[in-house]
Amino acid sequence: MKKVIIVTLVALLAALSFTAVASAATYMSVATGGTSGTYYAVGGALAAAVTKDGKIQCTAETGNASVANSNLIATKGIEIAFVQNDITYWAVNGELMFQGKPLKNIRAVASLYPEHVQVVIAKDSGIKSIADLKGKRVGVGAPGSGVEGDVQAIFGVAGLTYKDLKKADFLDFGATASRFKDNQIDAGFVVAGFPTAAVMDLTTTKDVGLLNFDKEFLDKLHKKYPFFVASKIPGKTYKGIDKDTVTPAVMAILITHADVPEQQIYDFVSSMFNNLEDIAAVHAKGKEITLKGALDGLTAPLHPGAERFYKEKGLIK
Repeated sequence: MKKVIIVTLVALLAALSFTAVASAATYMSVATGGTSGTYYAVGGALAAAVTKDGKIQCTAETGNASVANSNLIATKGIEIAFVQNDITYWAVNGELMFQGKPLKNIRAVASLYPEHVQVVIAKDSGIKSIADLKGKRVGVGAPGSGVEGDVQAIFGVAGLTYKDLKKADFLDFGATASRFKDNQIDAGFVVAGFPTAAVMDLTTTKDVGLLNFDKEFLDKLHKKYPFFVASKIPGKTYKGIDKDTVTPAVMAILITHADVPEQQIYDFVSSMFNNLEDIAAVHAKGKEITLKGALDGLTAPLHPGAERFYKEKGLIK
């Protein structure tokens, strides 16, 4: 009898131990962006949404933009990261800032929402086109950032280089806004989902506008870099900018690395799409994240865990 009780207790303890291990949440971190950008706001909401289902304990961390986030993923320094799809393309193929050093272990997780090139201009600067940036003081993004990568691509199509500027200032979103307030720059590039906190703050205190791109230039840009698509920022998105702004856009996407377990990414994607309404409640860009658009504009191979999820949902045959 005593032997039966002991065996039963051992079996029960083993079962409880297995249940505890099975139910333990997996910890994952998401690299976002600077605190004045859209990645940071959406990333915090996304991490909370993923955590809600209980399978993944997800934490959002500040990041240093798309290029740094791509390198962080490639070196397995983090599990998930926000990046622009153009930067992912250059990373996977070893082009531009990744010249000769392709990051072949990057895998796509999901496409999120469009990110617009927002060229903020001082209204008294006389800047009416990209060509007018010549001889001006221009914020070109943080060093090695996705913004700077976009500036290089746009300048290449426009026939401009940094040497053509009076000054190329390497600034993040917050610093760009600060330089405008101090009258230290004439134009500044921001690439993010609108409304962008730094631009919203700036337009409440400074008389600035957004640069319109003409169709001919947008066609040239798209022909050379297909991930740039013509889009617009609606009028009244920002104070004092009442008309629509025609500008290029790329896609914000989530990436991971090839060695993150399939089940882990499957659970992450499943939990995210189960709780999209929570993300939408925090930031306007959250309303643009949809299962239908999850594969739009992906520029890296899909992770097997994400692929399994999308097959189950009928997005992949």
